[in-house]
Amino acid sequence: MGNMIIDKDYSFARVYQSLDVSAKLKTQVEDFIVEEHIPVEFSGEGEHCWLYIKKQGCNTDWLAQQLATYCGVKKMAVAYAGLKDRHAVTSQWFSVQLPGKPTPDWDRFESDTTIDGSSERVQVLQCFRHNRKLQRGALKSNHFKITLRELSDTGDEKIELLHRRCKLIAQEGVPNYFGAQRFGRNYNNLDQAVKLFSRPGYRLPKHKRSIYLSTARSWLFNCILSERINRHVWNKRLPGDVFMLEGKSACFRDDGDDALDERLSHGEIHPTAALWGDGEVMVAADALALESQIIDRFPVYRDGLISARLQAQRRACRVLPGQLESCRQDDDFFVSFSLPSGSYATMVLAEIFSELVEPA
Repeated sequence: MGNMIIDKDYSFARVYQSLDVSAKLKTQVEDFIVEEHIPVEFSGEGEHCWLYIKKQGCNTDWLAQQLATYCGVKKMAVAYAGLKDRHAVTSQWFSVQLPGKPTPDWDRFESDTTIDGSSERVQVLQCFRHNRKLQRGALKSNHFKITLRELSDTGDEKIELLHRRCKLIAQEGVPNYFGAQRFGRNYNNLDQAVKLFSRPGYRLPKHKRSIYLSTARSWLFNCILSERINRHVWNKRLPGDVFMLEGKSACFRDDGDDALDERLSHGEIHPTAALWGDGEVMVAADALALESQIIDRFPVYRDGLISARLQAQRRACRVLPGQLESCRQDDDFFVSFSLPSGSYATMVLAEIFSELVEPA
């Protein structure tokens, strides 16, 4: 991992020993089901129409454009909490700003909307009026239902090991890595970030600039977390650490209290790593030394993120999947679990299976 060139074959450290079982992911669209959960009490009135929509075979941005066209508003009037995969069955929230307009006929929207000329339909599951728009990132969690097919070993002993691994993950958690999709195909987003930081005057659309900035600091975070795993402190206290409360974004510094170790072991708090940017570093002592060592390997990203005025933040090193269940389905394997917003289902699967093969 050099100054400006990312090793494309670099792999981040794993926590659990490989079970030597590979599987195919997303063989069928229905193999990957995602449901958004947003904590909101609807006012029942207001100029924003909130919709819970089930979709498959289309991406979030495309559906947002269809909603805008159908309602006769600009695309900026349509909001959503987060992007969802096209190659999946996803249920997610949208809001459409409709000042002075009645609630549209959503049955007709369903029947009029086709995906790539096919008969696939989007389905409006719920509709509410509300006095506020949906904010990006506002969702609380995602619930995943995932079917893995063509396992390389379907012997009873291996299946039992997979079940045990799932139970262990439910108790101990997994590294809260950013998934490979954050970095783009063949890490292209990282290459684009280098161009952004290295070429004064390099102009990009606002959304692409945001993606490349996010990609750069996601890489730095993953590298820090990988090093913590190598040192066996990804889920343990390191002097000078900053901790995050489970289920919250609030952080606090290591104050030397012996009770912190017990709280860590119970999953009440988690160590954090830097989402690098401009502002206070927060960590100290050993934690600062570790983070500095990693970040200094990438001076282009380090200095570029500060110059871009992207505000420094923290992210938990560990995530505890909720409601984790697993079962065998003939020669397939099914898992379901919930993750907080911003955590990746593929990172849970990566600690269960030695290799996941997705359609090209």
